[in-house]
Amino acid sequence: MSAPVITAELDTLVLKHQRKSGPSPCKKNEVNGVSHEEKKLPPNPSQWRPSFHVIAPAGWMNDPSGLGYDPETGLYHLCFQWNPHGNDWGNMSWGHATSPDLVSWTISTRPILTPSAEYDRLGVFTGCLQPTDVSGQPGTLTAIYTSVRHLPIHYTLPYTLGSESLSLAFSKDGGETWERQDCNPFLTGPPSHLNVTGWRDPFITTWAEGPLSKHTESRLYGIISGGISKKTPTAFVYTVQATDLSKWGFVGPLIDVGLNLRPSRWSGDYGVNWEVVNLVTLTNDIGTSRDFIIMGAEGCVPLDSSNQNRAQQARQRREARAQLWMSVKSNGEKKSTSKDSALTSYAFSGIFDHGCYYAANSFYDPQTSQHIVYGWITEEDLSDSLRHRQGFSGLVSLPRVVGLMTLTYVKKARISQLSSITSIDTVPDATGIGTFTIHTMKISPDSRLTRLRQSARESHLAGVVLSTSPSTSATLLGTSKWELDAEFSVSRSCARVGIKILHTADGQDCTTLSWDPRSETFEIHRPLIDDADVNHGYETAPHTLFTSLNERGEEVEETLRVHAFFDSSVLEVFVNDRTVISTRIYHPGDQCFGPLFFADSDAGVDDEQPAAVLVRASVWDGLGV
Repeated sequence: MSAPVITAELDTLVLKHQRKSGPSPCKKNEVNGVSHEEKKLPPNPSQWRPSFHVIAPAGWMNDPSGLGYDPETGLYHLCFQWNPHGNDWGNMSWGHATSPDLVSWTISTRPILTPSAEYDRLGVFTGCLQPTDVSGQPGTLTAIYTSVRHLPIHYTLPYTLGSESLSLAFSKDGGETWERQDCNPFLTGPPSHLNVTGWRDPFITTWAEGPLSKHTESRLYGIISGGISKKTPTAFVYTVQATDLSKWGFVGPLIDVGLNLRPSRWSGDYGVNWEVVNLVTLTNDIGTSRDFIIMGAEGCVPLDSSNQNRAQQARQRREARAQLWMSVKSNGEKKSTSKDSALTSYAFSGIFDHGCYYAANSFYDPQTSQHIVYGWITEEDLSDSLRHRQGFSGLVSLPRVVGLMTLTYVKKARISQLSSITSIDTVPDATGIGTFTIHTMKISPDSRLTRLRQSARESHLAGVVLSTSPSTSATLLGTSKWELDAEFSVSRSCARVGIKILHTADGQDCTTLSWDPRSETFEIHRPLIDDADVNHGYETAPHTLFTSLNERGEEVEETLRVHAFFDSSVLEVFVNDRTVISTRIYHPGDQCFGPLFFADSDAGVDDEQPAAVLVRASVWDGLGV
């Protein structure tokens, strides 16, 4: 049944207000210390449990694992790290979910792999999934996982050889039951001559530019995450025999970038140890390709007033880690007899998610010919006492599609010099007019998520001038499960433009999504809840808009596009499909109101144009499966 469509009156949908100090137009509970009333936490924090995200039946969960599509059953598989016995990390097992469309999921109430063999008695850690043909039996699924027999394991501790190994499990009934193999563990640890900081999270991929790929078209590579002590975070590259996934041969370290590489604010800190490294080749519509690695970086240097432009309050109370990406260039076919030489070199890099998101894992979807990425959205913004009360910790993000974004005839960014933006590959055009072709990673929500809208209330508006005269607002939102897709044209006089989501009907509590063109920063300001129990600091990400020449030789700046999903307490925001922030909103209420669109003018800029125009906006309220 199709959802009702609401056409709202334009003059009641926009918040217009005067420029004022502070980041948020909310009346109370400002993030930067404006007076606020003490908040009463909900008597039942389970109201924060999302409904259309994948989440464990109960207890602690973290890394997505074992992702893939089974052509025999037509089902997608998504496994995840799970403690089925409690709401803290421990007893690491694999939870399991299946879906025909990446939207509606059947989640098993029992783990499919638990610590039960001598070699994995302390944990079935992160790994990957491969549909395989075993002994002439099509339809076999193979899970390759990190088997753990010694704890603790941490990049700050001396590495214990034998603590992590690789093991296999087969399923011949579509993932219902799994059988460990007699060869386990088929790889017992890292190369003995290397002093590593970690060695885990196997990932299998094809790699056209791999060091041995020219010798066979069907070459598979295995990627194991970690680092070399006191030298560099990296991944360890192996060749994998396609007909026997237990046959791995070490080739060399993937890259050497040194410790705590931090190219700029656009790229992040690459730490000292990497986890869940995925290597993918992304290609644009005209056949241009780049190799990318997606990694979780541990050991990032905490930001302070000496190495940041603005205080990232949310990050100050989280683990010193980051979810990043890097484009790498192959060093060519490996000819050196030394296995310690890096196989690739650094090209450019960026931040995959700027919020409470980690351990991204991916798979190639043969149904759509796309690379799909899932990540762990954490619960670390809650105190332990509140986290235990709510009965669950962590969830899996919505599916994201990654690709190679290519912008042509680019002239400039809003403020920064193109050469200073380290998250883009800037190639001069051979036109003689000073333009560039820009490549970067594209990160967008999977288009199949539109199926969540089937029972939602739908609203649209367009062509709204956002000025400084006040106006009232109508309510397009009434639930805590919604999607919003908005596009703004932002003038040179704009000081700030964005969206307010109200959590109370009177507007005293709100979440604000906004872009500051002058600092090229996108921010999410969350409502204050309780300083002791909830991290309510704001999220921030560098973001700019590019100006290109059109067919008539005119300079045209791209629009600001904001696409957001909210699910009870989970907010995922995509900005121009290249800047992503995931965060948690722990408000006592279970409703949302708004949205309110606003723009502030910079009094110091003389511009006849309005600060911004809301080109279009669509809202779907009441998302569900």
